[in-house]
Amino acid sequence: MIVGYKKMALQMMYITNNPQIARIAEKYSVDRVWIDLEQIGKKERQGGMNTVQSDHSIEDVRRIRDSIEGAAKVQVRVNPMHGNSQWEIDKVISYGADIIMLPFFSTVNEVERFIKMVNGRARTCLLLETIGAEQNLNDILKIGGIDEIHIGLNDLHLQYHQRFMFELLANGKVEELCGKIAAVGIPYGFGGIAKLDEGMLPARHIIAEHYRLGSSMAILSRSFYDSWIANDLEEVERTFKYGLGEIREYEQRLQHESAVFFEKNKETVIEEVKEILQIINNKRN
Repeated sequence: MIVGYKKMALQMMYITNNPQIARIAEKYSVDRVWIDLEQIGKKERQGGMNTVQSDHSIEDVRRIRDSIEGAAKVQVRVNPMHGNSQWEIDKVISYGADIIMLPFFSTVNEVERFIKMVNGRARTCLLLETIGAEQNLNDILKIGGIDEIHIGLNDLHLQYHQRFMFELLANGKVEELCGKIAAVGIPYGFGGIAKLDEGMLPARHIIAEHYRLGSSMAILSRSFYDSWIANDLEEVERTFKYGLGEIREYEQRLQHESAVFFEKNKETVIEEVKEILQIINNKRN
């Protein structure tokens, strides 16, 4: 089933607190520079995985806001709801956050409190990445003030004890969630992407799924460019100029593809995920 069949370019997000990299990303059509303040509980959830615990600070919000020209928005992932959430949200808004993302929520109450704390001063984005949030999604979608939702495949696949995050794309879970969100008219996205023909599951197949499912946004992942371990500005410039350029050209072609193309791509994703899982199993054995 085609949920959305998108016709507009994806909003691309890139996580960095480096002003020089942020300017290059903005130059080559990254739509959002993402400051990641989430630390509470993240090490415990993702310990032992090939992930980076962010060292971003609230001061980085102001530094990035001052460093970019304004074509890109400043997006901030705050911590899950906690005792100092109001202070944290007020601070990032005062420093120029355009979009505030709430991670690792499960309940209607958490979302209602978050929306109330933001109080219309910035766009609100829910990072749907827990089974609890999924189970409560119908009621959460009735809450006013939710501007967008991103489906976080990393934490969500861990909650399901799966071995590969794109299992959720292959088994229909992402499609189910997109369908529910689309039905109430809230923009949504999911997951991250590498360069066009890179990644265990090549980005071109993931991007086509974004279009089939009506997604509005995607993260340029560490596989696209890992600024945590490298920051050669000439390399950054080449990566964003050519890597993102190839993705944007591919998106242009996707806007003219038929429903048959997208259904075939869906089947390809299912088969490739099966092969990846077999490889993972073989390595474990």
